[in-house]
Amino acid sequence: MMKLDLDLINNVKVNLSAVQRRTSTLTKRRSIKKEYQAAWLLKAITLIDLTTLSGDDTYGKVDRLCQKAIKPISLDVSNALNLKNSSINVAAVCVYHHLIAEAKKILPKSIPVAAVSTGFPAGLSSLKTRKLEIKNSIENGADEIDIVINRGFVLQNDWKKLYMEVKDFKQIAKDKHIKAILGVGDLGTMRNIAKASLVCMMAGADFIKTSTGKESTNANLNNSLVMLRMIRLFYEMTGKKIGFKPAGGISTAKTVLEFLILVKEELGDDWINPKLLRIGASSLLIDIERQLYHFALGRYANKEKLAIG
Repeated sequence: MMKLDLDLINNVKVNLSAVQRRTSTLTKRRSIKKEYQAAWLLKAITLIDLTTLSGDDTYGKVDRLCQKAIKPISLDVSNALNLKNSSINVAAVCVYHHLIAEAKKILPKSIPVAAVSTGFPAGLSSLKTRKLEIKNSIENGADEIDIVINRGFVLQNDWKKLYMEVKDFKQIAKDKHIKAILGVGDLGTMRNIAKASLVCMMAGADFIKTSTGKESTNANLNNSLVMLRMIRLFYEMTGKKIGFKPAGGISTAKTVLEFLILVKEELGDDWINPKLLRIGASSLLIDIERQLYHFALGRYANKEKLAIG
């Protein structure tokens, strides 16, 4: 946490054309094939916040999600890749806070439970209610809290209110990691995304996260690049490493590889681990396992052969 630096915030600039040029050449310059692709996909599994945030979430649905989190790839694939003695599981499970206890009951301690709090997904509940949600989530056993910022503060350029809000949330969460969800699709401009990223980090956010997954525009390479550049700037200013979580719309192995390449090139290998990089996803694991099955066994599997819920 650091003091709000309004001079820095107000002087943030984003060259949209340069951002687009950078991301458009990313996949043309980098191509990951065969065993290297398989290794990167296994790494991607360990970075996933396996998520269910739907109106039809039930205890049974969360139970199946947790089993998938513990054993994300089928025995056939595991044996073919000689992973018998390796522990491959996802980074965390992310649920609504009334389902935390159910997830904690099934998951080993090595897999944390993240809860979405503070009026997810719009973040427009009263501040008192949103603070109480964080407290209740922690009391129910949440290890991490995904908070939703008030996007209105960003659109009104009210950086002091945004700073104080995130600071308050962090003080309630204490030692629990908080991931500040910007809701990039609602912020209007890349400059707003950059400014909101910096303010949240100044206020004590441990991660900045692109989206709730409910907006019309979620994580993409352009908005992610802007956020990564702000993380790099913050690190250069403070020496503190802040995590990044793209979320929403990342559903294929090809897409997740693009995000991993971007993070590696912008922030380096230090960020390619669950302490500093998470991928928010619900269906991504299905396609990753499908690609691993093809690599290991030379054909695509029928759905019943995969370790999906």
